[in-house]
Amino acid sequence: MSVDTLDKMNVEDVKSSQQAIDLEDKYGAHNYHPLPAVLKKGEGVYVWDVEDKKYYDFLSAYSAVNQGHCHPRIVDAMHKQSQTISLTSRAFHNNVLGVYEKYATEYFKFDKLLPMNSGAEAVETAIKICRKWAYEEKGIPETEAKIIVFENNFHGRTTTIISFSNDEGARKNFGPYTPGFIKVPYNDAEALEKVLKENKNIAGALIEPIQGEAGVFTPDDDFIPKVKSLCKAHNVLFMADEIQTGIARTGALLAVCGKCDCQGHCERQATYSRPDVLILGKALSGGAYPVSAVLADDAVMKVIQPGQHGSTFGGNPVAAAVAMEALEVVKDEKLAQNARRLGDLFRSELNKFIENHNIVTLVRGRGLLNAIVINDSEDSSTAWDICVALKENGLLAKPTHGNIIRFAPPLVITEDQLMDCVHIITKTLEQFEK
Repeated sequence: MSVDTLDKMNVEDVKSSQQAIDLEDKYGAHNYHPLPAVLKKGEGVYVWDVEDKKYYDFLSAYSAVNQGHCHPRIVDAMHKQSQTISLTSRAFHNNVLGVYEKYATEYFKFDKLLPMNSGAEAVETAIKICRKWAYEEKGIPETEAKIIVFENNFHGRTTTIISFSNDEGARKNFGPYTPGFIKVPYNDAEALEKVLKENKNIAGALIEPIQGEAGVFTPDDDFIPKVKSLCKAHNVLFMADEIQTGIARTGALLAVCGKCDCQGHCERQATYSRPDVLILGKALSGGAYPVSAVLADDAVMKVIQPGQHGSTFGGNPVAAAVAMEALEVVKDEKLAQNARRLGDLFRSELNKFIENHNIVTLVRGRGLLNAIVINDSEDSSTAWDICVALKENGLLAKPTHGNIIRFAPPLVITEDQLMDCVHIITKTLEQFEK
């Protein structure tokens, strides 16, 4: 068949969820296993499927939609900029990028920003910056730098990143693997200190302040400050992957603030647990556009020179305009404060449920990034079955690590909406009570 004879199918021709699923199954690569929900519309905390059934979104595109689906201010910023100029590449300057870089560096209190698109790209960027800094500033012999990572991490699925993953599903048959990483247990400062003392060629430590994909594994309150302190003592870059945890999700601007009640922009964030390299993505655009970034001070970022790293789309005018508005929404609508208050309420209500039921053994998290541990083995289908039942009852969530269900609604959710969702969740869980 020639291109001229192609019969283009329109989105309006998709009349049922099953038809859409069948199209993906036939023509798309099978690299995901989605819940059987085919979404066509989103607004705030709600999404609608092809049959017009309405759901609460309790995943937020893995925390990309912190500001809610189709936030009018973010959509308007994207629309206005895309009508003027959308892409220049970095072969030329554009009139939005510098404004965005100034805004974002002042917002997060860093000297410089390197713009990229996806979260995995940002992590790869941080790894490159860290290695180059190690050779040119710390004096580690070239090619001998090591980066510390933590067990059960999730930083993306590029070939380098899967090289230091524990997830065999992500790793198997994708080797050979990239060397240069040392893995230590998460939430174990003593193990980290031991590696730092034994190896003089450590360039940096890459860490998630809360391990999202591992089931919202939340470390001890003093763990991240200890990581920061140990990195500083050994002249090692502390690199925080806040792609999922950052931008108000955990009740502070950044999760490295811990349980600080400042909502970000405070001296504790600026000095006490502030990373040397900050990695952002997802909610940096409110889910409207692929935008990621790596932030660092001049002493670190200066190692990157023209031609050594980049992206055709990184820093494009639409991305810059969208990111600025997305961050403004977080500040103006006090989303960090809302996440903290409603997150406390959510865990309190779920703990009340756990006291009198055995289907759930634990609820954990911070802010509105939470998870429940189902009382069954990791290889069981119970968590998946619960998520299917939640879907039927009007709430969308997804299991992770077999017996864990992650709950992360948009941060614009109200208390009444949250309590409605708690009711849906607890009533659904009761159906699976042993």
